[in-house]
Amino acid sequence: MLAELSSFKAKDIPYSRVLSSMCTTPHPIAVKAHELFIETNLGDPGIFVGTWELEQKLIAMLGELLHNANAKGYICSGGTEANIQAIRAARNVMRKKKGVDKPNIVIPRSAHFSFEKIGDILEVEVRRAELDSNFKVDVGSVESLIDENTVGIVGIAGTTELGQIDPIEELSKLAVRLNIPLHVDAAFGGLVIPFMDKHYPFDFEIEGVTSITTDPHKMGMATIPAGGILFRSEEFLNALVVETPYLTSKYQYTLTGTRPGTGVASAYAVLKHLGYEGMKQIVDECMRMTAVLVEEMTTLGFEPVIEPVMNVVCFKTEKAEKIKYELYKRRWVISTIREPKAIRFVVMPHVTEEVIKNFISEFKEVLKVV
Repeated sequence: MLAELSSFKAKDIPYSRVLSSMCTTPHPIAVKAHELFIETNLGDPGIFVGTWELEQKLIAMLGELLHNANAKGYICSGGTEANIQAIRAARNVMRKKKGVDKPNIVIPRSAHFSFEKIGDILEVEVRRAELDSNFKVDVGSVESLIDENTVGIVGIAGTTELGQIDPIEELSKLAVRLNIPLHVDAAFGGLVIPFMDKHYPFDFEIEGVTSITTDPHKMGMATIPAGGILFRSEEFLNALVVETPYLTSKYQYTLTGTRPGTGVASAYAVLKHLGYEGMKQIVDECMRMTAVLVEEMTTLGFEPVIEPVMNVVCFKTEKAEKIKYELYKRRWVISTIREPKAIRFVVMPHVTEEVIKNFISEFKEVLKVV
């Protein structure tokens, strides 16, 4: 049986040949923590009491990193679930406060595809604001789309395609003035931006931010699944509550019922083990490797769409899809974006100088045939 399983696993492409994913090889301490908590189910916290207590410590740790040690939330399956819960909470709060019955949200055109699912699941109209020349959301466009039925606006801190950071401070001013919840999707950037040399305001230090998505299974190097949703106050978490009469807890605010404790344990272990300085070293190295990749690609005649803000970079080319296809045939994985046409790279901790060297060697061969 194990031989059969291994034969299937061997078909997977190893991370050492993946330059498109926002996930990475888990940190060794995360793997040990995962194994220790492998049978836990946070869907019934009265049984797994210690695991639940650990989750509260992790939420406080993440909250403190994001400038609110009193933040409320939980560890979930990933950014999609976190975004669903953020908008669901905002919709429920605004429905109670203002009686909104035909809700809409305003998001940037650069927002993650999870918001497509949100519109369908929550029956919320999704309105898309335009981007400026730097691929940040245009705040004027956001304001023009808001009306009396708007239950939330969204800003991105680390866009999926370019790693760009929206003007969260300006969105916050708008949210505060109009008394509308502001959700920040920092699924990727939440565990990158706090460790960067340049300060980018994006989190609870900004008055109008009511919720933040951040995923420890991305740059936090936790085991999958380990997403996270944090709220500024308990009001929004309470808006998600349903009664659970046959469990050891009386109510539940999560989207899923059964919920593994492995993500909690592995995320906590990595952050506790590395600390702020250790995480900063990881981010600094990813930024260094991003600079190495940019230098190599520039030498080959490729121009970045924007100068990398974080460890995500795209290079303009009309042959993006052909390049991606030829690389995949050679078991190298990159991705593409459509506006503008470009090839996209995410420089995660597994992308070392050796990986870049091997990739560039193969990439030169691909350029001969596209």
